[in-house]
Amino acid sequence: QNSSEMPETITSRDAARFPIVASCTLLGLYLFFKIFSQEYINLLLSMYFFVLGILALSHTISPTMNRFFPANFPNKQYQLLFTQGSGESKEEIVNYEFDTKDLVCLALSSVVGVWYLLRKHWIANNLFGLAFSLNGVELLHLNNVSTGCILLGGLFIYDVFWVFGTNVMVTVAKSFEAPIKLVFPQDLLEKGLEADNFAMLGLGDIVIPGIFIALLLRFDISLKKNTHTYFYTSFVAYIFGLGLTIFIMHIFKHAQPALLYLVPACIGFPLLVALAKGEVTEMFSYESSAEILPHTPRLTHFPTVSGSPASLADSMQQKLSCPRRRRQQSPSAM
Repeated sequence: QNSSEMPETITSRDAARFPIVASCTLLGLYLFFKIFSQEYINLLLSMYFFVLGILALSHTISPTMNRFFPANFPNKQYQLLFTQGSGESKEEIVNYEFDTKDLVCLALSSVVGVWYLLRKHWIANNLFGLAFSLNGVELLHLNNVSTGCILLGGLFIYDVFWVFGTNVMVTVAKSFEAPIKLVFPQDLLEKGLEADNFAMLGLGDIVIPGIFIALLLRFDISLKKNTHTYFYTSFVAYIFGLGLTIFIMHIFKHAQPALLYLVPACIGFPLLVALAKGEVTEMFSYESSAEILPHTPRLTHFPTVSGSPASLADSMQQKLSCPRRRRQQSPSAM
């Protein structure tokens, strides 16, 4: 509702509360599935994530799709505006700017949405899941490494408790028919695209380490050494931790909390590199609140333009190149 110069930033207090809120939500979902009919709950959730999934996927593919449109493509601008009241008391409820290219992306995403709604196919589920994950990493920022350690440490305990201590996590994950997880068919070679025996990876196991890895990338850039040492180290650490999770799962034939392996890897590997380079103090004193990655489209940072990602990116680029022609408009944020 309110304008912001930066995406949503997770503070130390937010990080400390996160596992508690997540636990309450998870337990609430578990009780919900136990009390009410699972069929009707999943029907409601399917419609909800159908709309969110289309918007998230359209947001994700929009920058890539823009490269495939020919230069002479008839791209028209549109604006969806809803206001409340009149005169000086008029208030904007919705002010959404988009263009023809955005409508094409929305149409393509809608095809995936209908496919998911009708078939619940694992490919459609994963397309939506990846879109949610990318949007999550883009929208959420950690302000410093200490906050990241608090968040990852708290969710480490959360994940271990709810997977090993109870059956709540596994029950909800299996009952929840929504793209909140990526699924990997274990019988793909036998049944092809009709595979039905899946391993699951929750989106939280992607987004939470992802925003920490993104923080380390900004730290790399702040050092101004033209290297991405900490980013590549944490990225490799994530792959190692995920591979270890899969290996342990197959050895013990039991669901594994991925953060049990991802958290030590994503924190430990970069910390060892910092110790070796003598940059531990710089790492923990780094504040990313004022950092913006160079040459990176900020699809969530548009203080004077509201609208879809593609149209917003175009508008921002025009404003950066022609600052004197900047249109005066009330601030808004996605």
